[in-house]
Amino acid sequence: MQASGDRKQMKWNNEKVAVITGAGSGIGRASTLALLRAGYAVSLAGRHLETLEETLSMEGGMGSRAVLIETDVRDYSSVKELFSKTYATFGRIDILFNNAGVGAPSIPFSDLSLEQWTTVIETNLTGAFLCAQEAFKIMMAQNPMGGRIINNICLCSTPKFSSLYFDEARNHWFDEIDFT
Repeated sequence: MQASGDRKQMKWNNEKVAVITGAGSGIGRASTLALLRAGYAVSLAGRHLETLEETLSMEGGMGSRAVLIETDVRDYSSVKELFSKTYATFGRIDILFNNAGVGAPSIPFSDLSLEQWTTVIETNLTGAFLCAQEAFKIMMAQNPMGGRIINNICLCSTPKFSSLYFDEARNHWFDEIDFT
């Protein structure tokens, strides 16, 4: 297993490269393992290096095609570092799977604090935007040009009605972008 900074720079030849945010659990973990099994090189991104390491420990010997990058998608410099390290390691990006997300607490919408609202918006909307923008820059400049940006939108993050506001906003602002 290699954490960011431990791996020597390598350019990936004739392989597809994916970046997965929220790769430390749930759908992100399952997607990471599926893409590694399908032959992709993968940058695993998430806030907790320990959970990324747990994901990679499940991969069954494919860790040489993976890099772990501790990332907070709410932080622009952290996002820039994610894409810079991915490009430096693999030489391209073919897929961004925007999967990082948080839900609002299971409380009535009228009780939701501005801080709770802001955390969800910064993670689910702003984080997805920042990652998509950085991926897009690389995808448009690489040869061959192009790639896919997939935004995971989950209505199951909280059972309360308040989560629908966040998911609907993200749904309307981000659709799958395919510019191959």
